[in-house]
Amino acid sequence: MRRTLHLSVLTAACSTFVVLAPLGAHTLLAQQARTAHGLRDLAAYTGQAVTAWGIPGLALAVVKDDSIVFAQGFGVRKLGDAAPVTPRTLFAIGSCTKAFTAAALAMLVDSGKLAWDDPVTQYLKGFQLYDPYVTRELTVRDLLTHRSGLMRGDALWYATPYDRDEVLRRIRYLKPSWSFRSRYGYQNIMFLAAGQLVPAVTGMSWDDFVQRRLFAPLGMSATTTSVTALARTADVATPHERVAGKVQPVAWRNLDNIGPAGAINSNVLDMAQWLRLQLGTGAYRGARLISPAGMKEMHAPQTLIPLDSITERLRPSTHFLAYGLGWSLADYRGRKLVSHGGAIDGFRALVGLVPEERLGVVVLSNGGELGRALTNALFLRVVDAYLGGAPTDWSAELFRVRNDQMARDSADEAKQEHARVAGTKPTLDLAAYAGSYQNEMYGAVTVTLEQGALVMRFGPSYTGDLSHWHFDTFKAKWRDPEEGWDLVAFTLNAEGKIDHLRWPGLGDFARLAQAADSARTPP
Repeated sequence: MRRTLHLSVLTAACSTFVVLAPLGAHTLLAQQARTAHGLRDLAAYTGQAVTAWGIPGLALAVVKDDSIVFAQGFGVRKLGDAAPVTPRTLFAIGSCTKAFTAAALAMLVDSGKLAWDDPVTQYLKGFQLYDPYVTRELTVRDLLTHRSGLMRGDALWYATPYDRDEVLRRIRYLKPSWSFRSRYGYQNIMFLAAGQLVPAVTGMSWDDFVQRRLFAPLGMSATTTSVTALARTADVATPHERVAGKVQPVAWRNLDNIGPAGAINSNVLDMAQWLRLQLGTGAYRGARLISPAGMKEMHAPQTLIPLDSITERLRPSTHFLAYGLGWSLADYRGRKLVSHGGAIDGFRALVGLVPEERLGVVVLSNGGELGRALTNALFLRVVDAYLGGAPTDWSAELFRVRNDQMARDSADEAKQEHARVAGTKPTLDLAAYAGSYQNEMYGAVTVTLEQGALVMRFGPSYTGDLSHWHFDTFKAKWRDPEEGWDLVAFTLNAEGKIDHLRWPGLGDFARLAQAADSARTPP
């Protein structure tokens, strides 16, 4: 849940060019990269950035005028292992998946199986949100545009045992954070609902549909929708995060239950074919997969996003930010940018397009949160190279932004520590806090007394040791070090008994009847 970032500088940075054919392709692609306008220094620039940012590995590909003009790997798949990242190395692409889900629905719109402005309840029987009005009015378009009025609710799917159907059933308990269609608010579960429209109208799972209708026609033979398929290849990146002050490998996260929002795994060569489809306005090698109207709809602004202070300062030529259907949109130096980032445990990704220039870039990294802004920096570096003029050192600019944010995070943590009230103790004996607590949306939390200390459990992945913070607030230090820690508070009723566990970000978990708490110490 809570993760604290710190700066790390690594020294390993080897690079590997893609081999496209048995003989000579290595040399040919390198020559293309050297002679392409503005890309002469891209390999050196990227390699230096990977080292400076402390990223274990990264792969980058550039498509221009329907051809791959650059594809290269940098660094290693796993720290401590010499195996290099190549253009065929698989990474999780996270939320870059969302554009594939939008494309799948565009295909269904093209075939007349649904329409963008149809009500969701026309196809998903039993679908329900907290507000009956929103349930009734929510459209297919709304699912893809982050304007449902709901905050994220990601703890409903992240590391929980709930499958796709159960996640969608429980979303009815998530209260709106603002009014329907009034503002942009990122929401993964709406994209899950969008993906579930596919089986509702075709009888085919979302996974099978994108495999047959997108991956196969595009020749994306290495791309998968589940981590369970990764065992078929050895060229797979290991995710990394900064944990306890050190960059180290972490486990791959299974995202099957939120698949349409973020579960695709791919490499830059496969993703280059996806770029070609997008830049080809829905056509690939002479075959039309998506209508021009469908492509135009996906790349058109649907929800406005306020300009943030960093964008205003670093990109004064950017006048608007918006969200399309599965894509983020902006203007930059007189051109329209169509892009999307991806972030999941240990991985960061970015897919970016400049349609007017027939230019596309994909960046995949296994450096986790340390590399979030580097993917953007490399995209903008390539865009600047093709647009001409003196290039901005985006790696240096965004490196400073990242470090400033990390400093603010550390300051916030220090401020929270300073606000801790010393000399307090829990109101009750520790045994009184043990029990079962229930939230209608997120499910059960159990607190047990084990060897004189409290242990909190939530789902199969979260087990935390509780230590007293102040008053009736405890610090849950998760045994999976990647997850960091959280503060949870217990509240008492008028009788002086524990009635709720309060978990910021998730809400209140009601204490179940004492009769249900028959065993406070597990066998």
